[in-house]
Amino acid sequence: QVQLVESGGGLVQPGGSLRLSCVASGFTFSNYGMTWYRQAPGKEREAVVGITYSGAPINYVDSLKDRFAISRDRDKNTVYLQMNSLKPEDTAVYYCNTHFAGSSVWGQGTQVTVSS
Repeated sequence: QVQLVESGGGLVQPGGSLRLSCVASGFTFSNYGMTWYRQAPGKEREAVVGITYSGAPINYVDSLKDRFAISRDRDKNTVYLQMNSLKPEDTAVYYCNTHFAGSSVWGQGTQVTVSS
């Protein structure tokens, strides 16, 4: 069974940092690109940053590339999202995603709240 499980969200003060994790199972992780999305309250889900199977980042939001960084660990079947200098507008549910066998696969999401 193909599965993605996110973790690492929480409440953080503005200017703080968080590292999100997404553990993949049920497929050959090293052969697939991965993408982090987020959905803020009342807004559509948007792609934030992706990573190719070979580890090259793909930035979908130019304004975030100096604060957000994606990486992957093939040994742990995990993709990470390092988020620095967090702002209240980064508050959202963060999801990881991949495409497997013609289908889009989503995790359950992890809530990130940036507030003082």
